[in-house]
Amino acid sequence: MTLWQGILLGLVQGLTEFLPVSSDGHLAVIGHVAGVHTPGVFVEVALHVATLGSILVVYGRRFWQLAVGVFRRQPDALRYAGLLIIGMIPAGLVGVFLEHLIERAFDSLWAAGIGFLVTGALLWSTRHRSLPSEGAAQPTPAGALIIGLAQALALQPGVSRSGITITAARALRMTRESAARFSFLLSLPVIAGAGLFKGAGVIKEGGLPPGFAAPFFWGFVAAAVSGYVVIWWLLAYLRRRSFALFMWYRLAVAALVFTLVATGLRPSMI
Repeated sequence: MTLWQGILLGLVQGLTEFLPVSSDGHLAVIGHVAGVHTPGVFVEVALHVATLGSILVVYGRRFWQLAVGVFRRQPDALRYAGLLIIGMIPAGLVGVFLEHLIERAFDSLWAAGIGFLVTGALLWSTRHRSLPSEGAAQPTPAGALIIGLAQALALQPGVSRSGITITAARALRMTRESAARFSFLLSLPVIAGAGLFKGAGVIKEGGLPPGFAAPFFWGFVAAAVSGYVVIWWLLAYLRRRSFALFMWYRLAVAALVFTLVATGLRPSMI
């Protein structure tokens, strides 16, 4: 992986992590087309960790208030933290027990294309659905589990984590702002846990391969900075509009991916 390839992957991760277009899917496609070879899924997970900084900058105050409230055993804080714990369980279980299957999915353009198509179809199905501008500030325990199951599906490349979890939360009658906040806070422990798990594995194996340090560092920086810009834009966008617009983009990317597969572009990587 060259320096510019590292920066490219970082920008792709930061620009697509919070939009309903799937950063994993874009990383898989860019990696195949640009010929970027990374050790397993560590780089992808690490770039996700970089975007956690963006979430903490935007929701750092809320996260700190929640942590203090839990420490002081405030009922509202304990309930919200409990809902987050319920929501993170499905993705945690899938990540632990299906780790190798997920890694194989990252090596397949077919898997990314199917993920783009599935989430695009989901957004298509909600294009005419009337959802209230007002609603609940948080889900029920059952609702948190449903949102968590949606997040687990996003471990498949091409399935947008933010898109599918926010859509699920909106279907449960949460407000747009509350749905986005719960979705972003829900991602913190899952991505951080995956980063620690994969990081420990890389350290155990002797660190990154030669020549990866500089591209990895600048890719990390690019992901964090671009992610910060996009999350502010998305929050402003959600106050006025739904995700319906992104449906067309996802379906177009799915068509492109399947075309690449059908025409045999870089067959050794498919």
